[in-house]
Amino acid sequence: MNHINHTDMILQRCSHCNQKILSPSFSARQVIVCPRCLSQLNDGRSWSLNRLLILSITLLLLAPIAFWQPLISIHLLGTQISANVLEGIRLINQQGDPFTASIVAFCAVAAPLLLPILIISLFIGRHLKVNLRPILLVLNHLKEWVMLDVYLIGLGIAAIKMQDYATVSIGHGLIAFITMAIISLLILIHINIDVLWRYFYRMDDKAEDPTALTCTACHYTAPPNAQEKCQRCHRPLQYREPLSLQKTWAALITAMILLIPANLLPISVFYLNGQRMEDTIYSGVVSLIDSGNWPIAVIVFIASILVPFIKIIIMILLLFSIQQQSKIDPVLRMKLLKFVSWIGRWSMLDLFVIALMMTLVNRDQLMSFTMGPAALYFGVAVILTILAVEWLDSRLIWDSYGKSKPTN
Repeated sequence: MNHINHTDMILQRCSHCNQKILSPSFSARQVIVCPRCLSQLNDGRSWSLNRLLILSITLLLLAPIAFWQPLISIHLLGTQISANVLEGIRLINQQGDPFTASIVAFCAVAAPLLLPILIISLFIGRHLKVNLRPILLVLNHLKEWVMLDVYLIGLGIAAIKMQDYATVSIGHGLIAFITMAIISLLILIHINIDVLWRYFYRMDDKAEDPTALTCTACHYTAPPNAQEKCQRCHRPLQYREPLSLQKTWAALITAMILLIPANLLPISVFYLNGQRMEDTIYSGVVSLIDSGNWPIAVIVFIASILVPFIKIIIMILLLFSIQQQSKIDPVLRMKLLKFVSWIGRWSMLDLFVIALMMTLVNRDQLMSFTMGPAALYFGVAVILTILAVEWLDSRLIWDSYGKSKPTN
């Protein structure tokens, strides 16, 4: 699958705004943009399955080094202490918070490993003639959860924090981890799920059929089959995602409630010479400013305080605009929705920093670092805000605009 060319005109509906589009013949490396909502129907960054396979194998080969070997080390009171990804997760679980440990493990280990495993499964499954639909459906939702780049920024913050107390040195696994982060980003940028769907399950276009519906999972437009499912991916097919607004509201309201204790309770507890020092998210930012690390303080403030609240405010405005049939430009609202989808993952930065700090500073020294009760509330709130964006059917924005838009 080096190049997938389309020789026929493709009639489809945009899965973002439901606009009917007749696309000319195009290659996998051409950019196709919806003229109505300006969403990219084809981003032109499709790599061949063979190239993705090579990168995926490389990721799996690097994983044992990146996850088990030390990323950074400190020299404290004559003792060398190293930090790696898995040790931080183990310590969080050992402290008695397996749910928070599971969140960190999924975003920093499981999702980055699942990405290459699924791509390799596509390659193998093509030859074995097995059902590849579940793999393609999971790949379509995996991008938001692969957070090696966020973890890498958290590693830098942890190293800068420790410079005030100990000598920090680079560990053996850091190069492997950085390489994994770069490769995973390249895969996520250049894997085109729509192209893969057309390659493995080529279907006739039936968008002109009045009963045709667009599947938001595989973006195929056709009437549902006898079981009311998409003919290509076999996912339940409906006019709009059921209970989209209700699920989004439920996730947002729960996230807002959880952010209250997440910001009021201590997110980390630091012991120095027997003195207990607790830090909330905000006080942690203040302490970074007081110590002169204001660039790091700005990053933590944006990721841990500003981003969650901006996401919630924007999502609430979008929900109200849909329910009130607002006349606000729907293209602007689509851009806001894409913006909150992009920034949401960066809020996990604080949890990654905590996992690393717990590994570097333990109770066997004069210093120790433990996770505060706010970490669980914060982690769950971040997950819920990401899910809220995924659960909102963007076509509702255009439905409400169409009902309120004045006729000429």
